[in-house]
Amino acid sequence: MTRPISLLVRTNLVLAVSAVGIAVTAIVALNAFVIEPIAERSADDEAALLVLSAQTWVELPPGARPYFELELAQNHDLIISSEVRSLPLADIGIGYLELLQSKLSERIGEAVALTEGDELIWANVPMGGHTMQIGFASDRRDIQPAYVGIIIVVMGAAIVFGTSLLIVQRIARPLVRIADLAETFRGGEGFTPLPERGPRELVTLANRFNTMAREIAALLSNRTTLLAGISHDLRTPMARMRLAVELLGDGVDPKLVARFEHNLEVMDELVGDALRFARGTGEPAQPLLLRGYLEDIVESIDESVQVQWHGDPELGFSAAPGALRRVLQNLVSNALQHGGDEVRVVAYVGESVEIHVVDGGPGIPEEYRDKVFQPFFRLDRSRSQATGGSGLGLAIVQQLCQAQGWKVEIRTAANGGADVVLNLGKV
Repeated sequence: MTRPISLLVRTNLVLAVSAVGIAVTAIVALNAFVIEPIAERSADDEAALLVLSAQTWVELPPGARPYFELELAQNHDLIISSEVRSLPLADIGIGYLELLQSKLSERIGEAVALTEGDELIWANVPMGGHTMQIGFASDRRDIQPAYVGIIIVVMGAAIVFGTSLLIVQRIARPLVRIADLAETFRGGEGFTPLPERGPRELVTLANRFNTMAREIAALLSNRTTLLAGISHDLRTPMARMRLAVELLGDGVDPKLVARFEHNLEVMDELVGDALRFARGTGEPAQPLLLRGYLEDIVESIDESVQVQWHGDPELGFSAAPGALRRVLQNLVSNALQHGGDEVRVVAYVGESVEIHVVDGGPGIPEEYRDKVFQPFFRLDRSRSQATGGSGLGLAIVQQLCQAQGWKVEIRTAANGGADVVLNLGKV
């Protein structure tokens, strides 16, 4: 089963796709309506400056030209010379220099070559019978839209991640709080209502959950009360029936009397299970010395069952004693009845408390490990009507565990038998 994707990852993916779309649109629009027009205007202005500089130099008297050349170098970073040197052509490519060359050619009316040397770009500008070689800094290159795009994408991704993190935290934290509190709900009356604050949708969710929890708690409480009342009230007619059986005359068939007594015993066991279940679901937790309590329970069932303890022998643990006793009694009795003579109880104490009831029986097939906790479900290989029992043992175990926040599961033991694991939670 694949792990669900977190809300943060989902939100980031959605925002990332939209952010990339926005970034691409912004880059295209920026390049089309800002970068290219600015680059074209800048190339045209610089071409005009170069042409004007060459024209001014030609029109000045020879004695004033050195001062003009000095002024161009100081104020405009231009080097102008009438001595044309043979230099290699500049690597124009597609960009600003190509625009500049095009604008120069348009203004002069003939092709203008751009060469490169002395870390400068030189434009050979014909003017008034002279060819002027005007140099300018080689860093006047193309404005790089790719760099602009990278900056937009990187900064946009950082902003999107920060924004999504803030949004998800504002949404996920209340949801995590709701999930944690919902996990503690066992149908009892001690449920802590979810806080109804925050965004409207979360307030609505918390309100609906609190309403549902109260209704479920009331339903379970009424069911338990009804079950306990019916079970208790059945004791009186059962006592009368038992008395009637005892008063039967000697002429009654003994086999018939035995069947009546057996049926009354089964009914009494069912009533007892129902009453113990009703008491166990609402029992509060109490501090226990768990090892001694576990050994006493197992010894009261069968002294031959070995108890193995791994962990702190003086561990104090808070649990509902009656519910824990009933769960362990049912598990150990079930193991003794259907698991042969190799029954042992092993407790492991670490971050949590796990109690293993291991038997040497045929085990329980994996496809039936959930079904055996259903009322009156029987496995043909391990259980039959002849073995007796109310058919509610494991169902009561499951119900009591759910009511107390414990977990119970069935595994396969090393010897092939059943390993029923009762997890009582964190220490």
